[in-house]
Amino acid sequence: MEAIALDTNGGPEVLRCGTVADPVPGPGEVLIRVAYAGVNYAEAEHRRGVFGPAEGLEIPGLEASGHVAAPGEGVTGLDVGRRVAAYLPRFGGYAEQVVTDARFVLPLPDAVDLLAAGGFGCVAPTAYGVVAAAGRVQAGETVLIHAAGGGIGSLAVQVAQQLGAGQIIGTVGSAAKIAYAQSLGYDLVIPRAGFGPAVLEVTAGRGVDVVLDPIGGAVRAESLPLLAPFGRLVAFGDAAGEADLSLAMLSLWKNNRTAGGYNIGDLARRAPEAWRAHALTMLSLIGEKRVRFEIADVVALDDVRGVHERIDAGTTVGKIVLRVAGG
Repeated sequence: MEAIALDTNGGPEVLRCGTVADPVPGPGEVLIRVAYAGVNYAEAEHRRGVFGPAEGLEIPGLEASGHVAAPGEGVTGLDVGRRVAAYLPRFGGYAEQVVTDARFVLPLPDAVDLLAAGGFGCVAPTAYGVVAAAGRVQAGETVLIHAAGGGIGSLAVQVAQQLGAGQIIGTVGSAAKIAYAQSLGYDLVIPRAGFGPAVLEVTAGRGVDVVLDPIGGAVRAESLPLLAPFGRLVAFGDAAGEADLSLAMLSLWKNNRTAGGYNIGDLARRAPEAWRAHALTMLSLIGEKRVRFEIADVVALDDVRGVHERIDAGTTVGKIVLRVAGG
């Protein structure tokens, strides 16, 4: 089969198209013929070697949609030809076929097409998980979401609305992204530079109940003092690539603050049933049109380097998917 793979870490140039052996599903696994594959920031980190050096030929890609090509031994309810969306904890989405654990494969309702489903498996459950499970957003609460115009940010704002959040504030890395993020339902979108004083001003000095932060570093440090009493900061990424933040417990309990996190890879390893519950909830919300899940850009598989160049430059907005075979 054709795939985009890497055998060394580095810039987008290490991604190359080639022919690799067709994967074969083992017991409890499913072989999927890929129609669309989502593109995520974590795949740029994979390429750079953040998760460790490349070991042989590796195929990036955390999510895909397509049709079941073959269910492995013991798999039921996923017949050949069934339209599905999948999360791929072992990567592999940038290819014509991929194998993954059947627990991370979801049959698609008629209301969800393959294009949208191509970008579902990682970002949609994560958006629900950071807002509802880790952030525990309650009715009337004020929420601050960094990277408001990204794939997760575009869904997290809608999940927060569904849970009855009050004011929802977003930050973006450049002014060029404000209009797009504002269209997603945020009450206010501001540039990330200097966001702290702006947030305090619009909340009359109270601060926010929940911060959702995939940026890390200085942004995380500036976010913590913005937490209102019993406020929660949820870290779910380190896109800034800065040194990890060290927090003294004293600063947390003295100020009635909580810092926690969400990681979909850990959830897949230790609580796959939680991933599935979050994913099914999001699939239902999208199918019922209570949450809009829109693909911002569709790119041919062999143009993936260009997408990664945009990720590295910080110019992407919304969810991007690769067209592998189409619908």
